[in-house]
Amino acid sequence: MIEARGLTSQAVWVRTPTARRGARVFARAVGRAPFTRQAWAEAAYCLIGFPLGLAGGVILTVALALGAGFTVSVVFAVLGALLFISGLQLARALGAVHRLLAARLLGDETPAPPPLRPDGRFVSRVDARLRDGTGWRSAVYVLAKLPVGCLGAYAVLWWITGLINLTAPLRWAVFGQQPEPGSGEGMPVLTPLPFGGLDADTFAGTFLAVAIGVCTLLCAPWVTRLVTRTDLWLIGSLLGPGHMADRVRDLEETRALAVDDSVALLRRVERDLHDGAQVRLVAVAMSLDMIRQRLNDSESTDGGRQPEPLDVARLRQLVDGAHHNATLALSELRDLARGIHPPVLDDGLPDALATLTARSSIPVDLVTDIVERPTPAIETIAYFCAAELLANVIKHSGAERAAMTVAQLDGRLLLQVGDDGRGGADPGAGSGLTGLVQRVRTVDGRMHVESPEGGPTAITVELPLHA
Repeated sequence: MIEARGLTSQAVWVRTPTARRGARVFARAVGRAPFTRQAWAEAAYCLIGFPLGLAGGVILTVALALGAGFTVSVVFAVLGALLFISGLQLARALGAVHRLLAARLLGDETPAPPPLRPDGRFVSRVDARLRDGTGWRSAVYVLAKLPVGCLGAYAVLWWITGLINLTAPLRWAVFGQQPEPGSGEGMPVLTPLPFGGLDADTFAGTFLAVAIGVCTLLCAPWVTRLVTRTDLWLIGSLLGPGHMADRVRDLEETRALAVDDSVALLRRVERDLHDGAQVRLVAVAMSLDMIRQRLNDSESTDGGRQPEPLDVARLRQLVDGAHHNATLALSELRDLARGIHPPVLDDGLPDALATLTARSSIPVDLVTDIVERPTPAIETIAYFCAAELLANVIKHSGAERAAMTVAQLDGRLLLQVGDDGRGGADPGAGSGLTGLVQRVRTVDGRMHVESPEGGPTAITVELPLHA
């Protein structure tokens, strides 16, 4: 971070402590990189992946080339199709090996694609295997692994040349000779670069090789990381389940979440009715029954007995209790109905959010810009998300002020709630944010949380206008 201080007509630029601290952190990270477990795991991945990718790519290329050659002739078309199928099966198997290798060494857990289970007659099964999208994507990866594997071998070369150069003084002391300076017969200094070359003609010159080896080793982890990141991108794009399979799995998960949410809502309604309004109404019925019994006793003349005197004070107490319980039951039923569908949404989401923020215990700046009114389901989800986020701000953030913005962009409804609190909100920590993520996913929505330690916090919910 740089700041300027004005001294008369000159501006003197000085580095702040933040910039110096950042430089120290960067230098420490560069210095430690060759000694980290991640760096050695990435180098091992490149080393193992090179022969595996080379052999698999060559075999698959031969199989697909022969299959394409045989399909030119009608006589050998079946043999060509079988070669294509064998190549796709080989690509699937190699893809599984590469996924396993990436998971063990790099910690990348790419989900396996669904297995191919063709049914029907022979022609149908052959056609299904030839149309195997996962197999063809795996074949593309195996072919792309050829150049990527070669780059991985080149990345490993940085490690090897760096380590060899570090042993230059020892090799000179054990095996070295003393040639004439400038004769070009000294100990070669290895570099991974394809151009240039140095020779150590003296023992002191071997320390230049050590310096080059140190620089090479400091750069080696970043070279291997570039290769492994490229390889992981290819694995995620080509060896995963695919867009359609991801979509089906996501729909299955959101359907299960919607079913669970509806069941939980019904249970909550039943529990609230049973423990709240139902108890109040039972108390009202009992009070009315006691009032009726006392009135009957005061009017009864059966058996020649005198009617009991009417206790007005007791009757008034029973009526007051019944009235109180009836009022509480109505209030609980009203709150229960409001929890299912807030009546304020009948006038639209902006008015509902204005009412919500007006009741907040901390100041909330509300900005709404909604051109097209969303469907009722989307409005309900947006309202409950806003209410939950605002409640989290009040309970957990320690903020003095909050802001809520609702707008439409590219056919999507964007709801953002921010505050100036302590930050640290984490959807994966079992908080209420996890439930919000599940709620918005049921309608193909997304939620983004930006909440560093120390704040500020900004949580954005993105919803479609139509469920």
